[in-house]
Amino acid sequence: MSGVPELVTLHVWRIGRAALPGALARMATHPARLRRTTGVRFGKLLGTGTGTGFGPGDADLTRWAALAAWDRAADAAGFDASPVGRSWARVARSSVRVDLRPLTSRGEWSGRRPFGEPSGGRVAGPVLALTRARLRARRAATFWRAVPPVAAALHAAPGLLARFGVGEAPLGWQGTVSVWRDPADLVAFAYRHPEHRAAIARTPTEGWYAEELFARFEVRDVVGDRAVLGWVADGDAATAKDGRA
Repeated sequence: MSGVPELVTLHVWRIGRAALPGALARMATHPARLRRTTGVRFGKLLGTGTGTGFGPGDADLTRWAALAAWDRAADAAGFDASPVGRSWARVARSSVRVDLRPLTSRGEWSGRRPFGEPSGGRVAGPVLALTRARLRARRAATFWRAVPPVAAALHAAPGLLARFGVGEAPLGWQGTVSVWRDPADLVAFAYRHPEHRAAIARTPTEGWYAEELFARFEVRDVVGDRAVLGWVADGDAATAKDGRA
């Protein structure tokens, strides 16, 4: 896969607990349908976590997501009318779509570079950071022990607008989504906060990941109910208790 997608979209749905069996069935049958959607060059269906711990016990069974990379923004506009979009709309109580422009991306996801090699650019508004990793089974225990201090630090980080965990499976395929008021707030947490810097420093020596990806995006638009993301209007992360509005 080469080139940078014209648009990346993150679709997030909030469901009632009665709809959980239907959501699980969609997670089993819709990945291939998403990849076959016209214009999708890379697509993943994802479970989510509350964002309080980013660990195995953090699952939020009332919130589900899809990430899609598109060669043309015009194709992305048709997602809601696609079989996958219509199906999730039938069980969703509320939903939101985040339109994203890739700024930086390093690493791989399922052996691919889904966002190409973007060249960055100036951004004045919100940015979204996406991390994704496939854990080595023998190193998972040490990884989970390292997570709580970083999660606690993220919870109180200035400029954090939203955060939650994402994963393709309950264990071993983990990731995070975080939205920041501006790039400076993200950089301040990622490279200057002691807990996060310590985790970064341990990564090469601990060998936690069999595969990893980190990407940063400009948030171009947010359409729908931002409460589904646990959005904090004033950027005060301390008011976001569990990733829900």
